Parts: sequence; C-alpha cells; structure tokens
Amino acid sequence: MGNVYDHIFMVRNVLVSPDILTVKFCCDLDKCHGQCCIEGDAGAPVTMDETMEIENALDTVWSDLSASAQAVIDKQGVAYTDVEGDLVTSIVGGKDCVFTCYENGCCLCALERSYRNGKTGFVKPISCSLYPIRVKDFGNGTCGINYHHWRICSDARKKGEELNLPLYKFLKEPLTRRFGKEWYDELCEVADQLMGDQTEEQ
Repeated sequence: MGNVYDHIFMVRNVLVSPDILTVKFCCDLDKCHGQCCIEGDAGAPVTMDETMEIENALDTVWSDLSASAQAVIDKQGVAYTDVEGDLVTSIVGGKDCVFTCYENGCCLCALERSYRNGKTGFVKPISCSLYPIRVKDFGNGTCGINYHHWRICSDARKKGEELNLPLYKFLKEPLTRRFGKEWYDELCEVADQLMGDQTEEQ
C-alpha cells in the first residue's frame, strides 16, 4: 500500500502538498539568526494592498532601516516587480530585504517589530509569515500551498522533529490569517483523518 501522504489533496479551493502535514518544523532564531530575511535573490512576494499597508507604516519604521535600505526605498519604493513578474519587497545588494533590522545578533523584520511594539497595525507580508509555505495562485479562485525546502532552515527542521511539531500546526496563525479559521479547522480534520488511515494501514 502506498503512503496516504503521497498525493496532493484539496481543502476547499486550496491544493495542499502533503509536505505541509508531514514535515516537522519550528523556527530556531538562536541558531539561524533570521537568515531568510537576508538570503535569496529577490524580495518577499507582496500584494498591492500590502504595499499600501507598508507605505503607511514606513514613517514608523524608517529609523530602524539601514542607510542603504533607505536609499533603495527612496529610489524605487518599498516594492518592485522581479524578473518573474511578481511584486516583491525591495532588496539591498541583490539579497537583503530593505526591512531587515538587527537585534541581539538576529535579523528581524522592522515591520513586525513595530507591530509587536504596538506602533503599527500591519504585521508583515503574509508570504513572510507563511514561510516556509509558499502560495501559488492558479486563478479562478484556486491556489496551492507547498513546502519550500531550504538548507538554511535545517535547524528549524531539527527543532520541529524534537518537538514533533508538524509544519501546519507551527504556522496555524498565518494559515488562519490567510485562509480563515474554518479552512484551517478543515485542514486539521483532513490531517487527523489521513493520520488515522495511515495508522490503520500499518
């Protein structure tokens, strides 16, 4: 019998990769120091609405940004269209997100830090909150979510294994924010059902 987690399944209008259920994951900032904010060759995907939210919060976080980041924003704004045609946050030096700031040796998001300090009402782009889950829009109201495996997250996978924490449970809050509580509850029901089916097969 094949593993019941082998195939993509659907929760309402969202195609879900089985990795979302099987991968164990828990960010470990003490180990990775927030490398996902400064690695890569493009910014974080953003929507037009998020771009406006970021612009509204810009004055609040401006002093937390590096001089280089401020210069990039002055020149091209908080976001740009990358080579794939996606709207993404502006970056510095071909990799660092302009909203990267540092605290106790860790890379943090200036937007999120401002939100957690009660200074703004915008957390950060949902694509950042959902990482390492990535969302692909297929049009017609349908999208897919997939796990992005990245070497810099090896410590997060190790910690997730130690805690036995599935990715979809680790990202409960952003998944709920993106798709709604009813959708997330349904995802959990599907996960429980598949887990039960797998146990019966064994």
